[in-house]
Amino acid sequence: MTTTSECKAGLFGLMVAALGVVYGDIGTSPLYTLKEVFSPTHGIPVTPENVMGILSLVFWSLLMVVSLKYITFVLRANNHGEGGVIALLALTLHSTRGRLYQHRTLMVFGLLGAGLFYGDGAITPAISVLSAVEGLEIAQPGLKPFVLPLVLIIIFFLFLFQRQGTAKVGNLFGPIMIFWFFILACLGLNQVIAAPEVLKAMDPLYAILFIKNHPGLSFVALGAVFLALTGAEALYADMGHFGGKPIRFAWFSWVFPALVLNYFGQGALLLANPAAIANPFYLLVPQIWLYPLIVLSTIATIIASQAVISGAFSMTHQAIKLGYLPRMTVIHTSESEIGQVYLPMVNWTLLIAVIGLVLFFRSSDNLASAYGIAVTMTMVITTAMTFKVTRSEWKWPLWRSLLVVGVFLIIDLAFLSANAVKILDGGWLPLLFAASIFFIMMTWRGGCRLLSQRMHQDSMPLEPFIEQLWLDPPLRVPGTAVFMTSDYGAVPRALLHNLMHNKVLHQRVVVLTVDIEAVPHIPVAERAAILQLPHNFYVIYLRFGFKDDPNVPLALLRCKTHHLELDFNLMECSFFLGRETLIPAMKSEMSPWREKIFLTMFRNVGSATTFFRLPANRVVELGTQIEL
Repeated sequence: MTTTSECKAGLFGLMVAALGVVYGDIGTSPLYTLKEVFSPTHGIPVTPENVMGILSLVFWSLLMVVSLKYITFVLRANNHGEGGVIALLALTLHSTRGRLYQHRTLMVFGLLGAGLFYGDGAITPAISVLSAVEGLEIAQPGLKPFVLPLVLIIIFFLFLFQRQGTAKVGNLFGPIMIFWFFILACLGLNQVIAAPEVLKAMDPLYAILFIKNHPGLSFVALGAVFLALTGAEALYADMGHFGGKPIRFAWFSWVFPALVLNYFGQGALLLANPAAIANPFYLLVPQIWLYPLIVLSTIATIIASQAVISGAFSMTHQAIKLGYLPRMTVIHTSESEIGQVYLPMVNWTLLIAVIGLVLFFRSSDNLASAYGIAVTMTMVITTAMTFKVTRSEWKWPLWRSLLVVGVFLIIDLAFLSANAVKILDGGWLPLLFAASIFFIMMTWRGGCRLLSQRMHQDSMPLEPFIEQLWLDPPLRVPGTAVFMTSDYGAVPRALLHNLMHNKVLHQRVVVLTVDIEAVPHIPVAERAAILQLPHNFYVIYLRFGFKDDPNVPLALLRCKTHHLELDFNLMECSFFLGRETLIPAMKSEMSPWREKIFLTMFRNVGSATTFFRLPANRVVELGTQIEL
């Protein structure tokens, strides 16, 4: 029996782990937020009234967006405990079956949100590491020429070590981030004690007066204030790793107080010394402690970057299983945690994007002008899709959904409009990256749908084929033949080709279909559905969740518990896969240029043998041509 103390210990352990993964991004925002708000390019003077107004905006933004919207509201919109835009997409699509227009609209919104997440994933490591290493300029101005090369070296090694997986270093992340937030709180508290009047900024009146007195400047400031919220989407995306309770506990007990103290500490410093706006975070500490703080900040930003990169791996893995991206090489870096994966193509693509951003913008100040637009758009999409959840899953009345979601949507749209001015200043880069990913997903999804239609049109029903086949039965040979197909009611093309060329049929024939469903997990006992047909034919339908490992051989070995005659010996099984060669059609539903892109992706799709964990020495591939 689990005791109360054991439950508390487990909750504390999950909270520590959540601090190391979930809160890395938002936890490093104090490095650059206030510095960017009062950047000379924005024209906001460092006056006591403006400092108090900005602090009030930061405080209430954290309270409304993170504490209320994400922690209290959005975390409830989970797909069997899983969060993130892909999980939310799967949840909402489940409720639109039979309603084609709603289905397609939600799919477009969800895939656009996923693309924007990748845009954020490229820009977060760049701005985080840059802002940390730039502390060297404060410690020693002569080191400025070395900042950019050092940033590139750190980023290169960060991505180089991704293949090792987070399992080996994950246990270090939590304690380091606990220490980081402790330092944030202490640095801020020291200044707040010296100027306690800064705490008056918790009064929303200061924010209202700032907006009223400076309507033009407040619009610009809002785009910079949003930097304090970057990483809020990770609270939802990483929910499946830790659960909602540890994430909430970590926020209210540790992260939120530390962030507020640090921001108010920086504000108190600016009230006493407006010239400290050069870098208010690093100027919180005496010169003697500056270098240790730079080292700690760099480690914290690496952890923050690690969380975003790992999230990109996880989201890509889910998108592949749900059919939104082509199969690619997936390396599992942990024997115990399915979610810990490494995708080389995603890793090196992100590395190129991050290096390109660093070389293009060259400083965190310049990069901050491009930061925020992709994240705000993701937040708007999450809020809009959550409205669908309140209606279809929670059964809220319309007035309640409009009231609650409407408030959050107004806040999101305010931040989005404020960040929209950044598009011409560099915000177009992450948007271009996001649009490219979105286009790839839509093209792959549309091409696969068209391919499935073509294959179904040319197929024949399985059961009449078996009856016809036994009018002149072929030679049976020992062993089991497993023919994998996406249409379990039709004859697999590989089966036809095997009969045509080899003139034989195995003693036992299994027509196998694997389906990845729009839920995170399928219980092991519910994964297999078996249909026995005449002449020792079987149809097996395997179901996996998009977070499950689609290990086909293991699932087949478990079939004996459902059907005693299905005792598989993998050394006597042959897995037959169809290898389709696509030929462009004269008249296709896809535009010619999209068709060419789909054909290129299809030719380079990853191996089904690896994806489904099939024994390579038992796989036979038979080619066929299909006109797309």
